Amino acid sequence: MSQNIDRNTQLCISLASRPGNFGNIFHNFLYQSLNLNFIYKSCSTQNLEQAIEGIRALNIRGCGLSMPFKLEAIHFVDEIDSHAQSIGAINTIVNENGVLKGYNTDYVGVREILEVNQVPSATKTAILGSGGMARAVLQALWDLGFRDCVLFARNKITAMPLIEKYAYPWKSNCHPGENFGMLINATPIGMGTVDSSVLPFEPTMIQQAKYICDVVVQPETTSFLQHGKNFGKITLSGAQIATIQAREQFSLYTGVSVPISL
Repeated sequence: MSQNIDRNTQLCISLASRPGNFGNIFHNFLYQSLNLNFIYKSCSTQNLEQAIEGIRALNIRGCGLSMPFKLEAIHFVDEIDSHAQSIGAINTIVNENGVLKGYNTDYVGVREILEVNQVPSATKTAILGSGGMARAVLQALWDLGFRDCVLFARNKITAMPLIEKYAYPWKSNCHPGENFGMLINATPIGMGTVDSSVLPFEPTMIQQAKYICDVVVQPETTSFLQHGKNFGKITLSGAQIATIQAREQFSLYTGVSVPISL
């Protein structure tokens, strides 16, 4: 289906240090399928503050944010959604007549995938990471009643606010002898590689767990997830989370709910 671009076409973008094509494919497919006068383009920047000010200046309708901008961007918007405020990170900006409002649709993606897979809240869970995505993961776990969790993060400075907020135990490193029912990788480990040796958790920990969750989008089946599949575990992928959060972004930008068939 062809798409005509004119002066009324509304532009949405994404900002990332390493832009991918997921958003371009997802949003532009839906714009064309639903005959909406929008276009989407992924971008990169060396100056986040100026880039976000450009959203206002150029009347860009919406912007998705990926690593490493989810924490820093919160300082450059005018309003913040209550969930995003609680998380302390945003991954979406919506421009309402020059007023920029921040949202966190990663939270929706993580929460929904845990609910769809009916992961019991009593499951002992290990979370690796303390960045923007980890914050969304921790908030979703907390809101769903997960209390038996351990946060693993090498950077104590970024981990400390999360330790204080959720009162989950913190460790700098995980050890193969530790046993968890669910392992969640909320770091970029495994992104862009099929190297089977690149794993966020040791194979023995994967073998002992029941649920394996990875926030990495590409490759769709990371080495971490593949190890989980090999051991017969229930896997929750970053591609699934990304699809849910992109669906939420699409609705925020356009005001249109995505039909399930699409």
